[in-house]
Amino acid sequence: MRLKTLMLSLASAAMMTACATSPTGRNQVILFSDNQMSDLGSQSFEQMKSELAISKDAKTNAYVQCVTNAILEHVPIQGSFSQWEVVVFDSDQVNAFALPGGKIGVYTGLLKVAVNQDQLATVIGHEIAHVLADHSNERMSHAQLANTGLQISNVALSNQEYRNEIMAAMGVGVQYGVLLPYGRTQESEADIVGLELMAKAGFDSYQSVDLWKNMAKASGGNQPPELLSTHPSHDTRIKDLTAKAASEPKFTGQKPNCSRPN
Repeated sequence: MRLKTLMLSLASAAMMTACATSPTGRNQVILFSDNQMSDLGSQSFEQMKSELAISKDAKTNAYVQCVTNAILEHVPIQGSFSQWEVVVFDSDQVNAFALPGGKIGVYTGLLKVAVNQDQLATVIGHEIAHVLADHSNERMSHAQLANTGLQISNVALSNQEYRNEIMAAMGVGVQYGVLLPYGRTQESEADIVGLELMAKAGFDSYQSVDLWKNMAKASGGNQPPELLSTHPSHDTRIKDLTAKAASEPKFTGQKPNCSRPN
């Protein structure tokens, strides 16, 4: 779909408010179609691949792909795209993301904190959950309704100002100097859905707790109080994930065996 046509379609979609339900049963306001969000996600991802360094290390790429593939076996088929794409970016950022359209980015810096396949699966499952729960669509819809400057119906990714805001709304804006993180409700929901995915794939769900302990150490204790942050505090996240891990059915199949590079 040409960009001009896409933006006209987005404008038409924004004329009507659609109600939806998230994977955990939460009510959502969704203005844009899956195809429209997939197009925006794909365009954003192509832009990132042209601007950020991509890892050429074969072992690192194979490791990340192995963990991702194990999770994707338990992800429902999506109607707006046929295949997920995984790219490892060569960066010290402790981060990962997934965009509408099935685009997954993992930064090599994350592998220093997610120290085994189970902890990496925690992050990748969490990011995939954001896509499955339409969190980007939800954020962009809220911004459109609130008229906060994100005038999606009139923007193009080639427009630097609004391109940054679109990419931020899809969870990757920090790389471009704009930080619009997912809210606490969305983050907690992605934790729950992501943990379910990794557990179904045979990864150790209790490692999600160890991951966030590692994240807390990596932050150096500089995280703001929970009430001043849009993200759950590390302590809250650890508590909730511990309870969720305890409730997951015991996995009885073949566990993944993804070889972590040295």
